[in-house]
Amino acid sequence: MGDDAALQEGGCPNDKNLKNFWGNSPEDEDAYFEQQGVRGTRSFRTSPRGLTLFVRSWLPPAAAPPPRAAVLMVHGYGNDVTWTFQATPIFLAQHGFACFAFDLEGHGRSAGLRAFVPDVDLVVDDAIDYFDSVKNDPLFSGLPRFLYGESMGGAICLLIQFRDPAAYQGAVLVAPMCKISDKVRPAWPIPQVLSLVARVMPTLPIVPTADIMRKSVRVEAKKAVAEMNPMRYRGKPRLGTVLDLLRVTDCLNRKLGDVRIPFIVLHGSEDAVTDPEVSQALYREARSEDKAIRIYDGMMHSLLFGETEENIAAVRRDILAWLEERCDRRVEIQ
Repeated sequence: MGDDAALQEGGCPNDKNLKNFWGNSPEDEDAYFEQQGVRGTRSFRTSPRGLTLFVRSWLPPAAAPPPRAAVLMVHGYGNDVTWTFQATPIFLAQHGFACFAFDLEGHGRSAGLRAFVPDVDLVVDDAIDYFDSVKNDPLFSGLPRFLYGESMGGAICLLIQFRDPAAYQGAVLVAPMCKISDKVRPAWPIPQVLSLVARVMPTLPIVPTADIMRKSVRVEAKKAVAEMNPMRYRGKPRLGTVLDLLRVTDCLNRKLGDVRIPFIVLHGSEDAVTDPEVSQALYREARSEDKAIRIYDGMMHSLLFGETEENIAAVRRDILAWLEERCDRRVEIQ
């Protein structure tokens, strides 16, 4: 049994030093993409504020029909677009979607102090600039555009659509961080004390909270795979990052009724990182005429990696069906 087969069964290769999230065979990433029937690109770009960002794309094979849509993806806190996050865009590319993502400031291969995001609004600027560059690429300029965000990335997608809701045909929000769960949010009076310290030492990694990865991933063997990510941030959250995330999530929680973009929100009922009740509130309060919700009983935060393969397949089916239905509607209208 190969490394990839072991992972497909919810297991973990015996090698304790994986070179890739799928294992060590094949070693070369492009060879793996070819094996999966997709193409991948990697590059660096400079944002308008001068920050160097690592960007990726996952595309259907060259011989396939033109992509059905562009899916513009944003990862979550402490994650990156090179390790397990890749599994979802690979899946979507296999089904005809062109996917694009970048490492956020302070994450993965992008510039910045590790896991330090002092101003989420600037990250939103970075995302819009990159996603606009995709829109302006002649290869993808005529495609419908969908946002996709996991956890903190879901919050960023909502902030993007507030800027220009007409620019996107919809959003896939996976366990969006519209509110940080009380199970990992520092209790009073810690936030008040830390906010004072953050004014002079915003980069200090001292916020007392549980290991988010271990509260996100259900399958024990997959915790080991996540732990082997060479770019995973393992320190305590930095003061400036946490305070700005609290600011953003408090703002989003107040503006759920202002959301107008078509969306599907997906959340595990046992999520201990972001609050599934807030996703339910988003579904109830949003002004979007086209909205859907899926709450998966017993699932945790990492819906698309940390669960059993059976559970992951169910979430993927819902995402794919939602995207395909909206692409089909667009074709019918045209």
